[in-house]
Amino acid sequence: MTAALWQGPAVALVNLFDADGGIDAPATAAHAARLVAAGLRAVLVNGSTGEASTLTDAERVALVTAVREACPGVPVLAGASGEWRGQAAARVRSAAQAGADAVLVAPPRLGGDLGAFYAAVAEAAGSLPVLAYHFPPVAGGPVPVDVLATLPVSGIKDSSGDPVRLGAELQLGWDGAVYSGAAALLGYAGWLGATGAIVAAANLVPEDCLAAWDRDAAAQLRVLRAEREAKAAPGGLKAAVAARYGTSPFRREG
Repeated sequence: MTAALWQGPAVALVNLFDADGGIDAPATAAHAARLVAAGLRAVLVNGSTGEASTLTDAERVALVTAVREACPGVPVLAGASGEWRGQAAARVRSAAQAGADAVLVAPPRLGGDLGAFYAAVAEAAGSLPVLAYHFPPVAGGPVPVDVLATLPVSGIKDSSGDPVRLGAELQLGWDGAVYSGAAALLGYAGWLGATGAIVAAANLVPEDCLAAWDRDAAAQLRVLRAEREAKAAPGGLKAAVAARYGTSPFRREG
């Protein structure tokens, strides 16, 4: 396998907003730095956990720039999905200019030629690694396992939570990195030999996510409990993060 940007758990970062719905890039960056100090290996900005669908392109750039500056020691990934290849390519170029180390891109929701879509994304990325993103219907369309190895990507983030699919990705015989986006599979993914994980629960319980990756069963159960409680109500994750760290609980979605 080619050298991965990082191994082990990373955070799918929440983006923080003020009471009027404006982005608070400094507070978001400070939260990212706090999680890196706790031991997380990388930061994903502007993913689905960051309510990326509500952001303008200028806001995306501001958030990547702030997080990159606040987290100098770890890879910073930027979500750069789009409804067609031109939009995604433009977002990829902007993320690269803002200092991202890699980009995460889901296919368009309505499908199409995935090879042509990711070829345009890879061309825009240049030397920047591209991770495909599989999380239908939350973020774009599906990335079928049987075409993954043919795409011009460096790896995949699979947030489906399907352990059988994760196993199939790890048995493709390709040189791409495989990151799980499911907090429930942290220990399982680490046990099977996945490259790492990018999970929303790491905003709230970073220490337990790290321990669960190392197959600490008690930590995995604590992650599951924290995630279950956070998902019990809309905005629950942000409210739980606010309760622990004093961050803003405000959301745009919902």
